[in-house]
Amino acid sequence: MQCAGITHLVQLTGLALCLWVGCCFAQSSNTSDSSTGSGNRPLDIKLFHSLRRVGSPVISPNKNGALFVTSYYSPDINKSAAYLSYLDIGTGNITRLTEDSPGMVSSNPIWFDDENFGFLRRGALYKQNLGPDGSPELVFNPPVPISNVAFRANGNLLSFMASVFPNTTMKDSAYMKRGEERRFDSAQVYDNLWARHWNEWSTPEKPSVFVMPLERSSKSSIWKLGDEIDLSSKLPKCPDPLIRWCVDDYTISPSGDNIAFVSRPPISNMTWSTNVSVFLVSTSGLSRPRLLTPRINGMASGPVFSSDGKRLAWLQMETPGYESDINRIYIHTIAARETVAISYDWDLSPHSLVWSKDDKHIYAVTGDKGRNLVYSIDVATGKREELTSTGAAGTVRPIDESRMLLTHSSQDQPGDIHLLEVPSCKTKQLTNVNKELLKDVRLCPAEDFYFTGARSDKVHGWLLRPFNFSRRKTYPLALLIHGGPQQGSVQGFSHAQWNPNMYANAGFVTVVINFHGSSGYGQNFTDSIRHKWGDYPYVDLMRGIDYVSSKFSFVDTSRMVALGGSYGGYMVNWLNGHTDRFKAFVAHDGKFNTISGYYGTDELWFPEHDLGKPWETAGRAILEENNPERFAANFKTPTLYVQGEKDFRIPVTESLGAWAMLRRRGIPSRLVYFNDEDHWINKPGNSVRWYVEVLDWITAWTNTTAPYRIR
Repeated sequence: MQCAGITHLVQLTGLALCLWVGCCFAQSSNTSDSSTGSGNRPLDIKLFHSLRRVGSPVISPNKNGALFVTSYYSPDINKSAAYLSYLDIGTGNITRLTEDSPGMVSSNPIWFDDENFGFLRRGALYKQNLGPDGSPELVFNPPVPISNVAFRANGNLLSFMASVFPNTTMKDSAYMKRGEERRFDSAQVYDNLWARHWNEWSTPEKPSVFVMPLERSSKSSIWKLGDEIDLSSKLPKCPDPLIRWCVDDYTISPSGDNIAFVSRPPISNMTWSTNVSVFLVSTSGLSRPRLLTPRINGMASGPVFSSDGKRLAWLQMETPGYESDINRIYIHTIAARETVAISYDWDLSPHSLVWSKDDKHIYAVTGDKGRNLVYSIDVATGKREELTSTGAAGTVRPIDESRMLLTHSSQDQPGDIHLLEVPSCKTKQLTNVNKELLKDVRLCPAEDFYFTGARSDKVHGWLLRPFNFSRRKTYPLALLIHGGPQQGSVQGFSHAQWNPNMYANAGFVTVVINFHGSSGYGQNFTDSIRHKWGDYPYVDLMRGIDYVSSKFSFVDTSRMVALGGSYGGYMVNWLNGHTDRFKAFVAHDGKFNTISGYYGTDELWFPEHDLGKPWETAGRAILEENNPERFAANFKTPTLYVQGEKDFRIPVTESLGAWAMLRRRGIPSRLVYFNDEDHWINKPGNSVRWYVEVLDWITAWTNTTAPYRIR
C-alpha cells in the first residue's frame, strides 16, 4: 500500500541520508587496525546459553517500582530457572523476591496491591509480600493449568486463560482429560483441514478466557475465590468440537468491567483464511461477546484498553489471506460503538501498542530499517514521533505522562530494562543482568551498509567483525538469511539460533541482509516478493556479497558459507541450485519443493497468496518458477540439513528429500534431526547441540579454527 506523497518524500529523504551515512561509515571503518570490542574472551556456546533473559516489567500501583522475571539455563545440569525481582524505579536498586535455583520457574508477575504480588508456578497462582520476610502462599491451585493471569483490585477480579473441553468447567475438563488418557485407541477423526497447526494436532481442548472473583478479608490473610466464568462460552456454537472457538490472546480493562479477546472464527476454510477477529465482552458473563470487526477478514492482534477504559485499540490487517499485510491502528469507542483508523498514511507496520497514561497518545513498537523503535502517535491527529533510534525495543510500559519502562537490546548488548524520558527521548539503563557473565567477553556491534539491489532499490545490511579482528588478516564470511520471507532481521540480541555474534565469535565476518520482502522498509518493499521468492532476494544477496567483498578487504571470498531457517532454508536450497560461490550451506527447516510443500503445510493461505495453487495453471507456473527442486541437478555444495519432526509448517519430508538427493548424488551432506522439536529449536539442550553441529560444519568446510573448542 502506498503512503501519502509528502510522507513518502520524507521517507525517501531519510533513506538517502541513511545511505550516505552507512556508506561513509562502512568505508571509514574499513581502516580500523585494532580488534573490535574490549573483551578478551569469545562468546562460546556454553556461555551463550547461560546468559540471563529479562522479562517485561510490571509497574506497581504506586508507580514506585516494577516486578520482572529473570530466566536462565544451566548447561552443566540441563535445567532452567526463572525468578522474580523488584526494581526500584527511583534508585535503580534491585531486590530478588523468589527462589533462584535450577528447575524452579516463577512467571507472570502481577500486583494485588502495593505490598503484595502474585505469580504463576507450575500452572498455579501464588502470592507473596514484598517485604524481606515474604514467602510464597498458594492462592489458586486450579484443576487445569492457567496462564496469562491479571488482577483488578478495584473489582477484586482475577482473569486468566485455560484450556478446557467444550461446555465444561475446569474441574470437569480435568476429569475428561484423565478419561482421554485411558482410551483403548488413539484415533482422532477429522473432517476439517484445520487438523493441525504449528506443532500440535487439534483436540477438543481449546484455550478460553475466564474471570473469577478473588477477595481478601481485611482482618486476615485468607483469600476467597468465587466461581469461574468462561467468557467465551456464549460465542456461537460450533458443531465440530475440534475446530471450535479458541482464544488466542486477551486484555482486561483497567476497571475490570470489560475484556477484549482475539479469536479465529471456526469455519470450514480456516486453513486458507487469515480472519482473526476482536471481541468485546462484559466480565459479568451475562452478555454475549460483541464482534468489533464484522466486515474485515484480515488478521487482528494485540488489543489494548485506554487508561480510562473507554476506548480499545488494536492492530488490524485488512487484506484477506495475507499474513504479512500492513498493520493498521484501529480505535473503538466502546459507548458509541464507533471504530476509526488513525495514522493511516504510515507505511510501516507496528508490532504492538500501548496507551499513554493521559490517553492522548499511543506508543507503538515498530520495525524500522533493521531496528525495533518506539513511536509516539497522537490519537487526535495521527502525527508520529520517533522516541528511540537504535537497537530493538521490546515491551513498553508507561509509568506516567513523561516516563516509561521498556526492554531494549542491541547486537552487542543483551536485553535489559531501560527508563525512557518521553519529552527528551533520553534513556537510562536500569538493569544489567549479564554484567558478571560478560565482563571480559567480546561482543561485536553491527556496522550498517547499503547497496543497490533488485529493482534498483536500496537494500540494507550489516556485518559483524570476527573475534580478535585485525585488518591485516582475512576471514571467512557467514551469510545469515532470515525467514519469513516477509519479516526483517533486527539489530537486537537474540537468545535463539541465529544470533550473529555467535558466528562472529566463531571466527566469521557475519553478514545480515534485509532483502526484498523484509519488513521495516515500507509495505511496497515487503509486498514486492509475491511471486518472486527465488528472484529479488537472490539478486539482493548476491549483490550484497559483492558489495561487502569490494568494500571490506578482510573478507576471504574463497571461504564463504550461507545459513538460513524457514524461508532462509528455502533460499539456501535456491542458492545451491544457482551458485557455487559458497563452500558450505546450512538449511534449517527449509522448503525444498514448492509443490509438495504446499500440500504438506498447515496454513494454505501463505503459499496461496505468495505463490499460488498448484492445480491451477497460473499458480502451478509460479510455484514451479520458484521451485528449488527444479534445479536439483545443479546442486553441488555440501549442505547440513536441520529438521524438527513436529514442524507442520515445513514438514520433515522437505529436508529429507533434499538430503536424500544430495546423498544419492554423492555430494557431502548431513542431517541433524530432532524428534521433539518443531519449526524452532525450543529446548535449551537441543539448542546447544544445534550450535555445536552448525558451527562445527561451517568451520570444517572453511578451514577455520574457532577461538574456542566447539565439540
